[in-house]
Amino acid sequence: MFADAGRAAILGGRTMARSIRLRRWQKAALDAFNARETPDFLAVATPGAGKTTFALAAARQRLAQMPGRRLVVVAPTQHLKTQWADAAERLDLHLDTGWTAQDDTLPRDVHGVVTTYQQVATSAAALAPIARDGIVVLDEVHHAGDDRAWGDSVRAAFADAAVRLCLSGTPFRSDTNAIPFVRYDHEAMAEADVEYGYGAALRDGGVVRPVHFPRIDGEMEWMDNDGLLASASFTDRLDQVRSAQRLRTALSVEGEWLPDVLVRAHRQLLTVRRTHPDAGGLVIAMDQEHARGIARILRLRLNVDPVVAVSEDPDAARRIAAFGRGTAPWIVAVRMVSEGVDIPRLRVGVLATTTTTELFFRQAVGRLARWIRGLGPQPAYMFIPDDPRLRAHAFAIAEQRRHSLRRREDDARTDDPDALDEVPQRVRDEEQLSLFAAISSRAVGTEEVHGPDAEGLFVAEEPDDDEGLVLELMPAPHLDAPEPAGGAPGSDLSPRQRRRLLRDANAAAVSEIARLTGGTHAQVNSELNRLVGVQRIGEATLEQLERRREQAHRWLARISGSRAAAGSG
Repeated sequence: MFADAGRAAILGGRTMARSIRLRRWQKAALDAFNARETPDFLAVATPGAGKTTFALAAARQRLAQMPGRRLVVVAPTQHLKTQWADAAERLDLHLDTGWTAQDDTLPRDVHGVVTTYQQVATSAAALAPIARDGIVVLDEVHHAGDDRAWGDSVRAAFADAAVRLCLSGTPFRSDTNAIPFVRYDHEAMAEADVEYGYGAALRDGGVVRPVHFPRIDGEMEWMDNDGLLASASFTDRLDQVRSAQRLRTALSVEGEWLPDVLVRAHRQLLTVRRTHPDAGGLVIAMDQEHARGIARILRLRLNVDPVVAVSEDPDAARRIAAFGRGTAPWIVAVRMVSEGVDIPRLRVGVLATTTTTELFFRQAVGRLARWIRGLGPQPAYMFIPDDPRLRAHAFAIAEQRRHSLRRREDDARTDDPDALDEVPQRVRDEEQLSLFAAISSRAVGTEEVHGPDAEGLFVAEEPDDDEGLVLELMPAPHLDAPEPAGGAPGSDLSPRQRRRLLRDANAAAVSEIARLTGGTHAQVNSELNRLVGVQRIGEATLEQLERRREQAHRWLARISGSRAAAGSG
């Protein structure tokens, strides 16, 4: 995630970052951020470019100048909360991922909190005093426009922040719900303070991969809304309703189009793994049932047991993280891996979803675009239905890949502007109540959205000898967080890992005391909090959590001693 590790000093067994090497766009963005004249700053940068590094470097420098202020990071998902916290720790910034509104305040030994937009919607009043006069990072800020209540909550929570740094992986517009702290032009497009697109990243080299789009036509047959038989290929011009039905038919796990495409994608992945042995593939499914159906196809047709990550699985975040570190060939997800998730080994994708907006398409493609330093040529491949909307999005990206703004002459069949829009919710709802049913589908041919030959292109990486790109970091704000003694339990863990284990240990001890004494959890927690001088466990520092656990163990020892004495008497 970081462009380079930079210089470091070793203290107490942990590495403390003193400097990092930025990419050129990150350095320019940081200069623009430091020169801003308002609290708000919007950085739009293509997925894989290093928005997280830029944001955390900017936050650390500002926190060093603002003693006692807090950092709040808002991410789209629970998994991304962990990803942000991990990245922050590499810059000696400690963010609490377990904070809730019930905790009221933060411990003294963390720099701030990382939360989600959904949590902001329910906890704006509790977040407001934490963010007051502090720094807020809003990752993929367009999510604040997903629901008007979300936008209102973001405004209420962070109106009094001194700095609001907004991030997005692609330009976005707001036709209905204006997003707080973002400026718009007369066409409702967000106005970025810094913009770094896919084409610019390719030209710089060593930032993102060139992505190619094998697009698969097909012959689909289905029962339409009125119970009438319909058939079409992706070359046929259809209205919105029939276009949506054609795409759903192609993506049905009961037909042959999707299994055929999965076989083709797997062959491509095996080819890639000849030079990149741990390369992985991603299938983006329509919904959870569809994801499990795709997993069955991969097992039956290809003898591949994929990782399945769906939101109803409480273990999904761990599965995604394990897949990112491992060598398994395929992961199947709905939306959990479509935005922001950092898995650089993904090289092949299959877009098997009916979501066709340009924003979602670019986010999905961004999962394959993350460059691995030192690997050499590393083109990526996203297999897509040859649907006119998806075709148009692919051509737009391919034009950037080809360093040209020239429109392809043979793309005349995507000229219908209505075809580029997501099928309205009304149409989808009507389809659910209709007689629609997929009957059959068959893949026909493969046509790639061509760019230049991938071999030998886009391999140049930024040189390591440009000292102007090395950012000397100001000291991270001091925390009341003593290091564990070498060899002591937890001495090899990060502060966040230690905090999680200590909170779990405290919770287990409270449950045992309550069981043995007949008291309530609230009574036991209140007494332990009194003994260590905190109002709530959520505000306890690591040192206080250690003492709280020790007090609980002494309490349990007294109970055991009393019972033993009673038994011997």
